Amino acid sequence: MQTLGIDLGSSSVKVALVDHATGQTLADAQFPDQEMSIDAPQPGWAEQQPDRWWDVLTQALRRLAAKHSLRDVRAIGIGYQMHGLVCVDADGNALRPSIIWCDSRAVPYGEGAFQNLGPDRVLPRLLNSPGNFTAAKLAWVRDHEPDVYARIDKIMLPGDYLALRMTGETHTSITGLSEGIFWDFQDHRAADFLLDEFGFDPSLLPAAHGSFGAYGQLRAAVAGELGLPAGIPVTYRAGDQPNNALSLNVLEPGQVAATAGTSGVVYGVTDQVKYDPKSRVNTFAHVNHRPGEQTRLGVLLCINGVGIANAWTRRLTGATDYATMNAAAAKIQPGAEGLRFLPFGNGAERMLENKHIGASLEGLDLVRHGQAHVYRAVVEGIAFAFRYGVDLMREVGVRPELIRAGYANMFLSPDFRQTVATLLGSRIELYNTNGAVGAAVGAAIGAEFKQADEAFANLRVLETVTPDTGTQEVYETAYQEWKSLLGKRLEGV
Repeated sequence: MQTLGIDLGSSSVKVALVDHATGQTLADAQFPDQEMSIDAPQPGWAEQQPDRWWDVLTQALRRLAAKHSLRDVRAIGIGYQMHGLVCVDADGNALRPSIIWCDSRAVPYGEGAFQNLGPDRVLPRLLNSPGNFTAAKLAWVRDHEPDVYARIDKIMLPGDYLALRMTGETHTSITGLSEGIFWDFQDHRAADFLLDEFGFDPSLLPAAHGSFGAYGQLRAAVAGELGLPAGIPVTYRAGDQPNNALSLNVLEPGQVAATAGTSGVVYGVTDQVKYDPKSRVNTFAHVNHRPGEQTRLGVLLCINGVGIANAWTRRLTGATDYATMNAAAAKIQPGAEGLRFLPFGNGAERMLENKHIGASLEGLDLVRHGQAHVYRAVVEGIAFAFRYGVDLMREVGVRPELIRAGYANMFLSPDFRQTVATLLGSRIELYNTNGAVGAAVGAAIGAEFKQADEAFANLRVLETVTPDTGTQEVYETAYQEWKSLLGKRLEGV
C-alpha cells in the first residue's frame, strides 16, 4: 500500500512516496531548488501567495512522478508551515496573500487581547498568549483590510488550503486550531471567549477533527493536474513541527524532536498541561492528542532565523554550496576567535517575548576575521540560540537528554550538530526521515493501513552525536559572552 506525503514549507515543497508493505521510501522530490521567496511589503511583514504553493506542489509531484509511478497511491498526508493565515471566499479562492509564521505585524493585537482577558484566564485555557499567532493575524486583517475581512467565508492554515484545493472541502484539525490559539484546552472546543474578544464570528473556523482520519477525497478535476488517481482520500494533516515529531516516532511523554530548516525548533512531548507564563516557548496539541481521553501536548521552542540565516550568509558571501561553508568553518577553532552572531533577523521572536531585535555580527575584527570566521560564527550563534531556548524549556519541565532529528538541513553540518550536542549536554540521534516521509506515514495511520506502533519499523539511526567534553568549557564561555550581548540588545528594544 502506497501513500503520498507532502511537506509544505516556506522554502520549498517536499514530497515522498512510501510503500507500507516494505516500509521503504520509493522516491522523493522537492521544488524549487532555491528557496521560495517571502514577500515583505513593509518591515516586519512576511507573506506568500497560496496559489504559488499549489504551483510548487504540482512541480514537485511532476518530479516525483518522473522517478516512480504514482498510480498506486491510496492516501495523502499533509504537513505544513505552522501559524499562517489563509483567507478564502465561499468559492475557496484566496482573498489575499497568506500572512505566514514569521510575520510580526499582529504582535500588538495578540498582546492587547492577552492583557484585556488577563493571564489567569488565558494561560490555563489557551496555554499561550495569542501573541503573534493566527488569531491575532486575523484581527489585523479585520482592522486594516475591512473589505477583505467582509468577504471571508473561512480562515485556513496553509495545509488546510492545500487540502481544500484537493478535495473541495473545508476542514481543519484540533492541532491546527491549537496552533492558531483558537482551542480551549479546558472546554475541549473552539475558544469562544477569545472569538468574542476579537469579535470573530465562529463560522469563520472550519470544522475541526483529529489529525488522523478522512479529510475528503481527491477531486477528479484536480487529479489529472497532480498526476494522482481520483478519489483517493486525504487522511492526515499536521503542522510541520508536530509532523516532524511524528516522522521521528516522537509521540510519548519525555520524547524530544528537533529541526533546523528555515527556522529551528525543539519540540518535546508531555502529558502534563503546562505552559510558560511568558509564552516564550509554546504548548500545542500534538497529533495524538485526544481531548478528554489522552493528553499529548507538544512544548515548542521556535527560533525564526536558522536556515534562513545560513542561506543569507551563503548568498552574501557567494559560497557555491553549504558543504563549502561547512568545510571552511571547520578550519576555525570553537569560539570563532571572538566573533559572535545573533541570529534574530527573521521577525519577532517568541522566545524573546515577541521582540524583533534584528540579526548582527558582534566583535568583528577586520584584520583577524574572514569569511570562514563568519561561517563559524553563524553556526555557533544559531547553536547558542538553541541553548538559550532549551534552557527556557527546562523551566516548564522539558529536559532533553536525547534529541531525535532528521538527517537534513543544518543537521547535515558536522560542526552544527556537534556544537548543539555539546552546548545542550544532550545526545542527538539523526534518522533517515523527513517531514514528507512523516506525512506519508501519517496518511497510512489515518487510512488505517498501519498501526502507529508498526508504522516506524524502518526508522533507523544514521548517526549518534554525543557532547564533546574537550570543547565544553570553550563553548560555555563563548555562550555566556553571547548571552550577555543578547541581554544588552534586549535592553535597548
